[in-house]
Amino acid sequence: MPYTYILECADGSYYTGSTWNMARRLWEHQEGLGANYTAKRLPVRLVYCEECDRIDTAFQREKQIQGWSRKKKLALIASDMNQLHVLAECQNASHHENLHAD
Repeated sequence: MPYTYILECADGSYYTGSTWNMARRLWEHQEGLGANYTAKRLPVRLVYCEECDRIDTAFQREKQIQGWSRKKKLALIASDMNQLHVLAECQNASHHENLHAD
């Protein structure tokens, strides 16, 4: 089963990835074999994981999450769907003004 996951690194940063085998991939990251980013920030801790139907879907989700702000990732990790929706809204000042200009 494919997965998209988020690891918390020792320095407090987050790493997002996708894999076919979550247990093996987590072991690889912990052993410094997963990615250069995590290898320099050991140990890592799995803080979020979601199953996907297909590996291409898991990879697309990985890329989506990688583009998110830290606050939005924290909301996902905490399963705070209300905050996730708020953070997904456009934060552009002119957009905000147009929404409330009645």
